[in-house]
Amino acid sequence: MVHVLSGRTLLHPTDPERSRAFYGDALGLAVYREFGTGPERGTVYFLGGGFLELSGRAEAPPAPGLQLWLQVADVRAAHDELLCNGVEVLRPPQREPWGLVEMWIADPDGVRIVLVEVPPDHPIRYRPGI
Repeated sequence: MVHVLSGRTLLHPTDPERSRAFYGDALGLAVYREFGTGPERGTVYFLGGGFLELSGRAEAPPAPGLQLWLQVADVRAAHDELLCNGVEVLRPPQREPWGLVEMWIADPDGVRIVLVEVPPDHPIRYRPGI
């Protein structure tokens, strides 16, 4: 059995400075740590219970199937804040048939990001015996 102590998602953006501006300024993710120097330095952001690392430079965007799932407390407030920050919203917040409220955006390389709100009445919040 593998004992995992921590995890993070690694992205190698095609334009690191543009991606740092998106994740740090537009999304407002807090920096956990930075390493290296210059435009291809690494920046690791807090991502709830995990981390998102931008490092290096890629010749092409990531595979189209890569998506990030970010849970937020209030997706409608996030929607308004992101619009004010100039982020293009691919799909505004809506309640899905499975009960979550979801909104879709994309990073500068086209990585699709879903922001998710779990409503108080959703089964994810139900914990028997607690």
